[in-house]
Amino acid sequence: MHAYAVLSNTAHAITDIELPTNEPTGTEVRLRVVRSGICHTDTHLREGYYDLGSRGRLNLVDRGMTYPMVMGHEVVGVVEAVGPDALGVQIGQTRLVFPWIGCGSCDACRAGHENLCPAPQNLGVARHGGYAEHISVPHPRYLLDIDGLDESWAATLACSGLTAYSAARKALPDTPTVPVVVIGAGGVGLTAIATLAALGHRAICAVDLQERNLDLARELGASTVIRADQDNLAAAITGALGGPVAAVIDFVNTGKTASVAFDILQKGGRMVQVGLFGGELIVPTALLTLKIITIQGSFVGSLGELGELVTLAKTGALPHIPIIEGTLSASEVDAALDRLANGGVPGRIVLGAAASMS
Repeated sequence: MHAYAVLSNTAHAITDIELPTNEPTGTEVRLRVVRSGICHTDTHLREGYYDLGSRGRLNLVDRGMTYPMVMGHEVVGVVEAVGPDALGVQIGQTRLVFPWIGCGSCDACRAGHENLCPAPQNLGVARHGGYAEHISVPHPRYLLDIDGLDESWAATLACSGLTAYSAARKALPDTPTVPVVVIGAGGVGLTAIATLAALGHRAICAVDLQERNLDLARELGASTVIRADQDNLAAAITGALGGPVAAVIDFVNTGKTASVAFDILQKGGRMVQVGLFGGELIVPTALLTLKIITIQGSFVGSLGELGELVTLAKTGALPHIPIIEGTLSASEVDAALDRLANGGVPGRIVLGAAASMS
């Protein structure tokens, strides 16, 4: 099969390669990829590291990354072949793939939180993903029925949507009129704004550098929008909202934005850090105690949460974020990752197999 891969930690260009088309065994399922979303996480995977601020870099080869690496973890496919023990799935069905797969035996996996597994087998990271003609999934339980949903938008639910949903649920105050600040109104941030609105929250403040992203944020449910390019952003946010806030979801998560998040929280506030742009946060430890602040990281979400999100999407309560479509190929994956790395993509890029786009 054709696959579009990073060849090594020093050769970052996406290259068209040939890989064997696996025949499923046991509970495995092979799908023909029809949609594959482009995620900002893949820009870091392509570069081969995460920025840890003064601690240097987290090099992915040191974490067991192997090459060639076929990325792509926002995948919708058509079931093409099934192993003899793959029950409850039929050839020809269109399914959304849950990619955040764990070892299956640790405490986190047994509790249904495979995204917390210390030895993850994530599709598009540890195992070949959806930038390819086919994708292999180890068990039918990772396949979700998206009947009635737009396939391109549904693909984004596996990461962008799930990440936003899980973070929104962590940050959601009990009172719908208590302000929640969303820093970063790109594809994932916009999804979080739409999710908060769909969950009934009415006081959502979007913070971004791009005016067009702020316009989209208003359309999706933001009640207040603030430009991020201000000398004293924390004062601008608390001034616009009438004081400190209950929760912040930071989809940028640099040292600068994390500091702003900490500074604008009220007593008992919660900051949910999602972005992977890198840096570090230095906070006064006394204020951490005196203000009883919770700092929580949030990375994707569980299979159960994705099921909840798909159900919510099927009700029609979740507004669609803008989708930029293209054809799945090595050059288009490379170009899309470049666009994301340079910032300013209004929504989400989703590439489709040539036959499915005609």
